[in-house]
Amino acid sequence: MRFVAIGGDAAGMSAASRAKRNLNDWDVTVFEQGFDVSYSACGMPYNIADPGRDINDLVVRQARVFKEKQGIDLKTGHCVNKIDRGKKIVSGITLDGNQFTVSYDKLLIATGASPIIPDLPGFDLNGVMALKSLDSGRRIKEYIRARNVNKIAIIGMGYIALEMCEAFRAVGIDVSVVKPRPGFIPWMSPNLSKVVQDEVVKNGIKLYLGHKIMGIEETGANRLRVICEDLSIDCHMVLVAVGVWPNSRLAGEAGLNLGVANSISVERDMTTSDKDIYAAGDCADAYHVVTGKKVWIPLALRANRAGWAVADHLSGQNVQLDGVAGTAVFKTFDLQVARTGLGIEEAKKEGFEPVETVIESRSRAHAHPGSTTIYAQMVGDRRSGRLLGAQMVGCEGVAHRINAIAVALHQKMTVESFSQCDLAYAPPFSPVWDPTLTAANQLLKML
Repeated sequence: MRFVAIGGDAAGMSAASRAKRNLNDWDVTVFEQGFDVSYSACGMPYNIADPGRDINDLVVRQARVFKEKQGIDLKTGHCVNKIDRGKKIVSGITLDGNQFTVSYDKLLIATGASPIIPDLPGFDLNGVMALKSLDSGRRIKEYIRARNVNKIAIIGMGYIALEMCEAFRAVGIDVSVVKPRPGFIPWMSPNLSKVVQDEVVKNGIKLYLGHKIMGIEETGANRLRVICEDLSIDCHMVLVAVGVWPNSRLAGEAGLNLGVANSISVERDMTTSDKDIYAAGDCADAYHVVTGKKVWIPLALRANRAGWAVADHLSGQNVQLDGVAGTAVFKTFDLQVARTGLGIEEAKKEGFEPVETVIESRSRAHAHPGSTTIYAQMVGDRRSGRLLGAQMVGCEGVAHRINAIAVALHQKMTVESFSQCDLAYAPPFSPVWDPTLTAANQLLKML
């Protein structure tokens, strides 16, 4: 029997490694169009912030280890461009132009996601880049070094954009951020979003909100200009960070069902509409634990867990993944920013009768040295009393506190039941009433 995976990053290599361990007599083949596999993509902004650190430090396991130690037939520089479901074969081309065809018994599509590049003039110019793969991080770091870049314009204001604001400022680069929509972080409670915006501005970032982008032009050697309807921004490099979309073309052309945001539709056991083909990682959808509906939220933990699930299903286990809550955290300068579940507007769209509270608390007991402010927003459903989601911002104690609320969402707890949870207390770590409990108590009064 042969198991073939298309894509050699988180989901693909997790599935291949576990499959080879569970099913040692199977042939396991992985096709990766690049040359980097098994690396920490989320660590790239912090690596770029340290010019003396080799970006290859982010590689968790070299490609040769999968081949030599695990017996996986890992083929880098191989781009699959067609799936023939009738004949059960995949075919493609290598980077040096050779055609290849391989048969499969079971197939995994783990093709990830690609940065969205606006279809506007100048976005194909040298010096206009996006950060997604390790190779893209390598190019950005080398471009900054070789061209002595000291002015960068970032288009977009999501997780990557805000992390890269800090990374670029750490190496002394002047940063301007521009986006078409007027809101700073549109999914976040305005009270919390204002805290993040103030932190970014305090650290020297120039923000341009609500400016429609018309294109990018070259104004000289290593010089670019971002053109908007009502302003222009001169720089040496442009980072495009307006989001990603799923790499689902292969699946769509093979006739597999696509779902939310054109991602590959999968069941809880990670099978697609063809029971011999799985999909996992950023190219595939998932079920949301709060709504029970399909969503596309590309995050690292889901990709690795889904890869494991594919391998376990191959070995005959009855795998049924619970789903995702959209739990995420990022750092920008001194702030930790976290979320899980639904925001107030998302909850309204899903048919809940949502109520929210926003509170200010402390990261430690009030008299303990080093205590800082934590801002927390929590959402509950008036009809059922169910906890729906939360957002938090603060200089410390945010990143791990959000996990307690994520667990509560997976267990479908009410706000009242969460308010009764026995959470740890000691002055260096929390007030007697943890900020999450304070938010729950306040929300409970409103409900």
